[in-house]
Amino acid sequence: MIIWLNGTFGAGKTTTARELTSRIPGSRLFDTEKIGEMLGHVLGPPRRDFQDWRPWRGLAVETARQLLDDVGGTLVIPQTVLRETYWQELSTGLAEAGIPVRHFLLHTDQETLLHRIRTDTAPESAGARQWRLDHLPAYRDALPWLRREAETLDTTGTPPSRVADTVITRLGRPGR
Repeated sequence: MIIWLNGTFGAGKTTTARELTSRIPGSRLFDTEKIGEMLGHVLGPPRRDFQDWRPWRGLAVETARQLLDDVGGTLVIPQTVLRETYWQELSTGLAEAGIPVRHFLLHTDQETLLHRIRTDTAPESAGARQWRLDHLPAYRDALPWLRREAETLDTTGTPPSRVADTVITRLGRPGR
C-alpha cells in the first residue's frame, strides 16, 4: 500500500510522513524527489520541475513497485503533484501494478502557509523559500482536481501528530 501525502510546500507533508512511519508498523518513507535528483545528474537541470521528465513518473511507479515487492509493508510518499495529468499517470501506473493508494491532500489556509514558509528554519529552506512562494498560484489552480482526487485534511492549527492520527483512523489501521 501507498499513502501519498500531497499538498503545497509547507502544508506539513514531510513532518506528517515521519509521524506516520514512526507509528505504522512495516511502513517506510519513500522520498520520490531523490529520483528527480538522480535524473538531474543524467539529464541536467530541469527547465521547470523534475516531474516534467517522463522518466521521473515511470521510475516513481516502478521503484515503488519494486520496493513493495522486496520489503512489503506501506510506503509513505510526501510528494507535491500539481499537474492532474501527472497524477493520473502515477495513479494509473500504481493501479496497474496492483498497488492500492490512499491519496491525502494536506491543506492549510493561506496565512498559515505563508507563515510556515517564511519561518522554516531548516538549512535547505533558505534557498527554497522563494521557490515555494512562487509555486502557490499553481497550487491554488490545482485545488479543484486535488479536492476531487484526494481526501482533504485541513492542517491549519493542527499539529502533524494529529494529522497522522486522522490518516491512521481513515485507514482503519492501528498505529504504534
